[in-house]
Amino acid sequence: MTTKKTPQPQTSKPTDVTENWRFLFKWLFIIGGLTAGVTNAISFQPDYLIWTLMVVGVIVGFFYFDSDDLINIGLRYMIFGAVANAVGGFYKIGSYLGAFFLGFFYYLGPVVLTVVVVYFVKKYL
Repeated sequence: MTTKKTPQPQTSKPTDVTENWRFLFKWLFIIGGLTAGVTNAISFQPDYLIWTLMVVGVIVGFFYFDSDDLINIGLRYMIFGAVANAVGGFYKIGSYLGAFFLGFFYYLGPVVLTVVVVYFVKKYL
């Protein structure tokens, strides 16, 4: 004898607002880093772009990165600095790669500084 299956109510997952903001800040970080790298590689650095990328870096550092994960963001910063200095010797494209990574390194500076400040404020205040 077959049993009749009753339809189960469909539960729709409400979109989590924090996940949407996290997604936005992730892409803001990526686009800002690529913009900083490309504009540094082609030597296009107007003041408004530098200030905008600094503000975006502070916003991303404050809202996207976890201050408890300070070691990983610090390692990323050091790695980008080391790579920027190391790839300069590559034949023909080394200067462009080095400038790209150096631009990204400059962009990571305000991000890391913001994460460090948030870490110390959380820890000691």
